[in-house]
Parts: sequence; C-alpha cells; structure tokens
Amino acid sequence: MFNQINIVPRWIIFTLDIFISCVSLVSAYFIKYNFDISSLNYLEFSRNILIVIAINTVVFFTIKTYSGIIRYTSAQDSFRILFAVLASNGTFIILNLATVSFGHVPLISNSLLIVSALACFLMMVTYRVVVKYFFLHVKNLKLDKRRVIIYGAGEAGVATKRTFDHDYKVNKYIVAFIDDDQRKVGKTIDGIKILDAKTLPGLIEQHELDEVIFASYTIPIDHKNKVVDMCLENDIKVLNIPPHEVWESGKLQTTQIQKINIEDLLNRKAIEIDITSIQNELNGKRILITGAAGSIGSEIVRQLLKFDVGLIIMCDQSETALHHLYLEVEESHTDLNFHAYIGDVKDERRMQNLFDTYKPHYVYHAAAYKHVPMMEDNASECVKTNVLGTKTIADLAVKHGVLKFVMISTDKAVNPTNVMGASKRIAEIYVQSLNKIIHVKDFNLGSGLANLVNTPTGTKFITTRFGNVLGSNGSVIPRFKQQIEKGGPITVTHPEITRYFMTIPEACRLVLEAGCMGNGGEIYIFDMGKSVKIIDLAKRMIRLAGLVPNHDIKIEYSGLRPGEKLFEELLNDNENTMPTHHEKIMIGKVREYGFGEIEGQIAGLIQHAKNNDDLQVVRGMKQIVHEFKSKNSVFEEIDIALNSL
Repeated sequence: MFNQINIVPRWIIFTLDIFISCVSLVSAYFIKYNFDISSLNYLEFSRNILIVIAINTVVFFTIKTYSGIIRYTSAQDSFRILFAVLASNGTFIILNLATVSFGHVPLISNSLLIVSALACFLMMVTYRVVVKYFFLHVKNLKLDKRRVIIYGAGEAGVATKRTFDHDYKVNKYIVAFIDDDQRKVGKTIDGIKILDAKTLPGLIEQHELDEVIFASYTIPIDHKNKVVDMCLENDIKVLNIPPHEVWESGKLQTTQIQKINIEDLLNRKAIEIDITSIQNELNGKRILITGAAGSIGSEIVRQLLKFDVGLIIMCDQSETALHHLYLEVEESHTDLNFHAYIGDVKDERRMQNLFDTYKPHYVYHAAAYKHVPMMEDNASECVKTNVLGTKTIADLAVKHGVLKFVMISTDKAVNPTNVMGASKRIAEIYVQSLNKIIHVKDFNLGSGLANLVNTPTGTKFITTRFGNVLGSNGSVIPRFKQQIEKGGPITVTHPEITRYFMTIPEACRLVLEAGCMGNGGEIYIFDMGKSVKIIDLAKRMIRLAGLVPNHDIKIEYSGLRPGEKLFEELLNDNENTMPTHHEKIMIGKVREYGFGEIEGQIAGLIQHAKNNDDLQVVRGMKQIVHEFKSKNSVFEEIDIALNSL
C-alpha cells in the first residue's frame, strides 16, 4: 500500500521545514527559561517567530531544501540542510549586529540562536531519515523478497546496495557483503555485515540464497569462474554490474544490473600495450582499414580513435554496416578526420582510386570472407576476396609507398581443412614472399613489381594470426544466445569440438602492437589462452540464462560441417615460435616461399576463380598449400586424386 504513495508535493515539504524552524525556536525558548513560560516575553517571542519565518522562507526557497525526495534522503540532502540552517541563523546574527550598532538591544540572544540552529538541523534531518527508513522497512516486509549477497564491499558494492534501497520496485533483501580484503571483514555498511568471501559455500547452505551480484572490478577471472560455477550448481542466479564508465550520470541504475554474460567469464586479464610507441608511430599518419565495417575492422577503427592520427579511411563494401560505423565515429569524435569509402577490395580500379586519393601511410587489411561452411560452397568467391583482394591491396601498398601493411589472418590457416583457411594461408604466403623480394631487392625472379617500389625501404608486410573472437560475426556465442532466446535447441556440431577465444578489443590491441613492432615479413601469433570445449560453453550459457541443460533447453549434435576441424591450431607440426618483448605475442617461424614461384601459382588460381571453376580452384589451392587436406567436404576426392599421383 505504501509503495503506491505518490511523491509528496514540494510545497508540503517546504511548509513542514518552515514549521520545524519555528518549533526549534520555541524549543530554544523553553530550554532557556527551563520550561517556565511565565517569564517569556510574548512580544519579543512573536516578533522573532515572524522574523524566523521570513528569513527561512527566503533561505529555504533559495537553497531548495524541499527539492529532495524524502524516501531517498542522502548525505547530500543533509549538507544542503546544514548550509540552509547556518545561512538563516547567520542572517539573524547579522540583524542582531545591525540592531546593536544603532544602540538597540539584540533581537534575540546568541545562545537562543545556537540552540535553535542545532534543534532545527536535527529535526529536519531526523524526520527525513525516519521517513526513508519507514519506506525501506515497508519494502522489506514483502514475503517474496529475494535473498542476495553482494560480492565486493568497495565503492561499487555500496552503490549497488543503495541503488536497491532507492528503488521501491526492487524486491531484494541484502543478506551480506562478501569481500576478499581481510581489512573489511567484520565491519558493516548501512547495517549490513561484511563477511569473508571464503565463507560463500557456507552462506549458500545457510541462507538459501537466490542471487549473487558481482560488484567489484578486481576479482581475478579464474576465481570469478569458480564462484559462478558454484552458484550455478546451486541454482543461484549470478548478476553483474556494468563497467563504471557506463553508469548513467555517474549513478548506477537497477536496470543496468543484469545477468552475467559468458563473455565476462571467458575474458582474461587486461592486455597492456605500448601506447607511447604506437602513438609515436601513428602520429599524424593516414591509415586505411579494409573490411572496416566488420567486427575486427570496426574495433581497429575504435582503437585508432584513441591516437592522434592524421586521417582514418574506413573501406568496406557493406553500405549499411559502414554507415552505422560512420555515424558512431561522427558522434563520438567530431574533431577527428575520417572518411567512409565504399569499395570491394578485389576491384582493382576502385582500390587504385582509393590509394590515389588518400595516399595512406598504413594499411590494416581485415577484409575477408570468414564463414567456413559458406566458403566451402563458394570456393571461387572465397579466393577472389581473400586471395585476389589481399594481392590487390598489397600490390597497391607497394606501388604507393605505404610504410606498413598489417594483414589480419586466422588460426584456420594452420593445417587448413577448409577453403577459407587455405585461402588465408595463401594470402599469408603472398604478402610474406612479397615482403622478402622487396627487401632483398632481388627482382630477377620474374616479378613485375620491381618498378612499383618507390620508397627507400619498401613496404613492410606484417601478418597477425589468431583464433575466434568473442562476439564477432563468425563467433558461435551470438548463435547460441539466439537459440536460447527461442527456447532451444542449441546445436553443437560435435561433443569433442574445442575452440580458442579472445575478445575483439583484446585482439585488436595486439594487432596494433604487432604492427608497431614489426620489421616486415613476420607472422605474429597471439597467445589465445586455453581452448574451450564448445559443449561446456553451451551448457554454461544455458545455466547463466537460469535454465537447465537438456531439460529446459535441449542440446543437439548436428555433426561437423564441411571443412570444420575438431580443434584449431596456431602452428602446424613444422612451425615453431620465437618470443617478443610482449608476452602475448610470438613470432611464428613458418615455411617461406620464393616470390617467383608463388606469383605464377596464385595468378593461375585467381584465373580459375574468375572462371568460377571451384574444383580447379581447390586443386590449385592444394598445390600451393600442401598441408591443405579437406575434411567432411566434397573436395576430399581431390586429395585422393593427388595422393594417387
């Protein structure tokens, strides 16, 4: 019933505050005369009451003591009241001084003013606090309240608790705070005790918890995973507060406290990059990002926005996605030079126009087809974009004196079992061999590129190779989320399939770092952490949604798709790595190809692709990449034929 009470009009609070100021003066007189009203000078008393009303009407209206919602009274309201009381009584003291200076007796004694001020402040704060805790008590009387533990007794934890207090629609009872900091254990916040986080298992059994809310940004990810697993096993809902920078107007909102995402649990310790070196290298430079509207390309754009670059050229053939990115950049960085350029990387004339117009210093080549099953059915198109597109941009980079060309590759290029992976491996081979011939200045191998080099050092080609990224267009996680929202089933290709995962920002930060440190010809391999079993990922996502695997949401096995591996590799059997100064980045020592040899093979491959002859395309790919062995694909017959030769 009380929750239905509307917010009290401000004029009522204002009138109540004026009334309390009068009561406080009356109380001061009673205390001064020891409750003997016979000694009271009624003329003086009446005059001072009128003066108090007049002064406080002006002061309270100016300072707006009435503006706060009483049931949400905070320390800020108390300071506002204190300032108002001091101002009103200070005004009375000034009137006293003026009266005395003209030879008259003071309007009121200073002792009365002091007692009146203390009483006024105490009563104005007290009635607000009483109302606040009355409503809080009424809210907690609900029989169906959810029992909650807040993990984290710092600033974020306190903000979470008080956010619930201020929202009468939230039906939660805070059982306790828990924290790993032993200095906080045993203390209280707003009457709620802080307990050791190690006692959580006992608290789960003792209090029949409904929810655990993570309200700390310093919990190690491994420990967070253990706590989440413990909660899921006991059917306890796990919630998470958002990053501090997205709090609305500096305040946490109850709607922002949501179920924890699987991305939060697959996340790893934040990767540190050499900001200074990257800034020094990219300062004032014109930078081209191909595939800029994709998940990787768009994040590279966002990362580059943090640096003082000269111009960002965002190139993509997807009009709608590029338009959305353009609007995003335009809204957040109005002072930055950037341009959206519609074009297909395999369209040589269009790309020539791009280079002629903007003359980029750096190229981040992220444009590529990436979906394995679709590329298995469209091999010619895959080669046109992933091989011809890369060759076109790489050749133009050399011709126009680009300083560095950073190619985004994939772990599927290692021991490829599908067309997509093999196409990316061929793209790697081309840029690496092109880098080699440029820098050894050996143009006697049939290359037509000798006349293209117009810089003293030549373009440096750098390749970065990493696995799946969370939330990307090709990631399995968005697909699982959609299937859970529809009520299932979740489809997993194989019970033993595993994948590496990395967040998009993490991958793109490493791309920038690798591009900065590269001297040309390197294939940088990122530390992807531990591989994740996809069936375990699916079960965890179902539990995080508050459901039971194979009860609420069925899990079905669809079988490996064409070209799909059970597990991905970052190196093949004949490759190894060398460390760099960054612990998360290694240099892959891979087989090198002569440019004269590879140039002719790729030219033939591209011609087959232009003829849309998929069988000849795949045959040509296997002749270039000998470790390319098709799996679960119609192209396995080509392997059989080649092996019989």
